[in-house]
Amino acid sequence: MYKARVEAEFSAAHFLSRYHGKCENLHGHNYRVRLWVKGESLDTGGMLADFAMLKRCLRDILAPLDHSNLNDTAAFQNNPSAERIARSIFEGLEELFPKAGLDAALLWAVDVFETPINMARYERDIPG
Repeated sequence: MYKARVEAEFSAAHFLSRYHGKCENLHGHNYRVRLWVKGESLDTGGMLADFAMLKRCLRDILAPLDHSNLNDTAAFQNNPSAERIARSIFEGLEELFPKAGLDAALLWAVDVFETPINMARYERDIPG
C-alpha cells in the first residue's frame, strides 16, 4: 500500500460555543493541515498522485478559511472544532479531486493541527 501526504497552513479565528472553558472566547490558531492519499498502484510516471496537484487542491480548499472567523462558516454549525474542520476539508477535497483530474478514491485522511501537539483526523475507512 502506498501513502503520500502534502501540507498547507491557514490562520483563522474561532470560538467553541458549546464548550465550557477559555476556548468559548474568540481566539485564533495557525492551523496546519495534512492531506493524505492512499492506494495500491502507481500511475505510469511511478506516482500515487502528483504532489503539485494535491497541494493545489488543498490550497484551493483552505483559501476561503484563511483569515476568517470559522464560526461564520455554515459547515461548522457555529462550533468549529478541529474534528469538524477536518471533515469539511475532506468533503471539499472529495468534490474537488475529480475536477482537478485526481481520483477521489485516493483521498484517505485529513489531519488538522490547532497547535503543534493537538490535532484531529477525519479519514475514509479503507481496509489496509
